[in-house]
Parts: sequence; C-alpha cells; structure tokens
Amino acid sequence: MRRGILLAGLAVMALGASGCSRIQQNQGYLIDETLLTSIQPGVDNRESVAKTLGRPTFAAQFDDGEWYYISRNTGQYAFARPKVTQQSILVISFDKAGAVTKVERRGMEQIARIDPVKDKTPTLGRDSNFFEDLFGNIGSVGAGGGPMGGGTGRDGPK
Repeated sequence: MRRGILLAGLAVMALGASGCSRIQQNQGYLIDETLLTSIQPGVDNRESVAKTLGRPTFAAQFDDGEWYYISRNTGQYAFARPKVTQQSILVISFDKAGAVTKVERRGMEQIARIDPVKDKTPTLGRDSNFFEDLFGNIGSVGAGGGPMGGGTGRDGPK
C-alpha cells in the first residue's frame, strides 16, 4: 500500500517537474560553416550565393545591395516569454554589378530592447477629461449659423 502511494507521488512529482523544463526553439536559417567559407568577395555574385546558401531571409528594401541570413535560438520555461539565447546574422553585401563585396557576421549585439510606454500613447490635439468628452458638445449643436459659419460655438470662429 505504501509502495503504491510512494510510486504515485513520484509520478506526480515527475510530471510536475517536466513542466519546469526549458523549451528550446530554433528559428531561421541554419548556417553551414563549410558553405559560408566558400563565399569569397570579388569572386562570387548574387547567382552563386543563391545557389550556395539559398534564398536570403530578407534583402535590403531599397537598393538590393545586401542579403541577410538570420538564425535565432530561443528558450523559455512553461508560460514565460521566450528569451533569445543565441542569434546570428549573416550579411552579404553586393556592388551594383552584383558581385560580393563583403561577408559579415553579427550576433547578439544587434538585438534592440524596446520598452513601450504602458500608461498612454501621446497624441496631438487637445487634452480633455471624461466629462469634457461626455458633455462637451452641449449647447454647440445648431449654433453654427449655417454653411458659412459665423456661429458662436465652442470650436467655431468668434
């Protein structure tokens, strides 16, 4: 009897502990070092890079002078937000003729931390409180004086 309770208790503890294990996730391009070292500035062009490494994760938006291959590893516990544990950005730059000019690797230093303001979003315009929003138009309805204005309303000409 005690042995059955002990085994059931151990099973519950093992199940509970499995929820605390870290979840690993790999995203993006998996860089093959052998293929990467075969890309040479001045020798390769866009076509040879595409054949060797495949299509980039994304390209420069306006001039198509750079290709980016991005990979990211994240980890998280049960219901927590994922945290980046490793990141690699491979940047291949091209000249106007399409020849490779530079192969560069970047890492975790490219991650930007952005903390948005949680209270309210600042906007242009007039500050008003709840009661001004609710009762602000009382008395101004119909006081416009017609299509040419001339009224004495709160927001109209004086």
